[in-house]
Amino acid sequence: MSDANTIIRPAAVSGMFYSADPNQLQSDISRYLQQAKTESDLMPKAIIVPHAGYIYSGPIAASAYKLLQPTKHLIKQVILLGPSHRVAFRGIATSNADYFSTPLGNIKINRTLCHQAETFDFVQANDAAHAQEHSLEVQLPFLQNMLDDFELTPLVVGDCAAQDVAKLLDSIWGKSDTLIVISSDLSHYHNYFTAQQLDQKTSLAIESCQPENISYEDACGRAPLNGLLTLTKQKHLSIDTIDLRNSGDTAGDKERVVGYGAYVVH
Repeated sequence: MSDANTIIRPAAVSGMFYSADPNQLQSDISRYLQQAKTESDLMPKAIIVPHAGYIYSGPIAASAYKLLQPTKHLIKQVILLGPSHRVAFRGIATSNADYFSTPLGNIKINRTLCHQAETFDFVQANDAAHAQEHSLEVQLPFLQNMLDDFELTPLVVGDCAAQDVAKLLDSIWGKSDTLIVISSDLSHYHNYFTAQQLDQKTSLAIESCQPENISYEDACGRAPLNGLLTLTKQKHLSIDTIDLRNSGDTAGDKERVVGYGAYVVH
């Protein structure tokens, strides 16, 4: 792995969104997982998790990640999709990296699946879209914590139709050893009670697989989210809400909050 040609995408937001110190990071994640009350014998095919700083959204994300505990040794592939916050582009961006790095170590990228994704005309390699993107990166330490040995297919979603995202996901859906992770927050910067009402409505749309009822204001990751919902509906799978809170419940004031939900597809 010390090959001079190896491309590593370094962590861009460690020290900001989560601790850059591996021991502290490990202990933070362990604490969130211990506090999460969720239990299920269902094997998740996909989870939907938030992507803010850990003090805000870590506890909510942990409630979905904890569901991976019973099958952690079975999951070998993770397909991770999140919205682009830094770079505007159409379609979906793969990465040319061989590894994504976090303070907990390097994660091997599944180059084969990236190339397979690139056979769609709306998917292309775009390292600029990945360089500073936090929506994927904040999920990685949780995945490293929960899973034994896995490869990652990282996809940053720009302006892309739900049908296209669904088509791509369907082609790389995999078997029971493949987990799909969608990274999205919910409403942004309303007061606490308004946010609760809006996020409740979005949660119902997610549970009933109604992407047409979820707009950009409802979920910043609506493009990847709506793609998953479209496919979930086609495959007759069900979605449950695991946790629904906002930053006013975790670490922020109640004047301007961001909503966070955790969901499981099985």
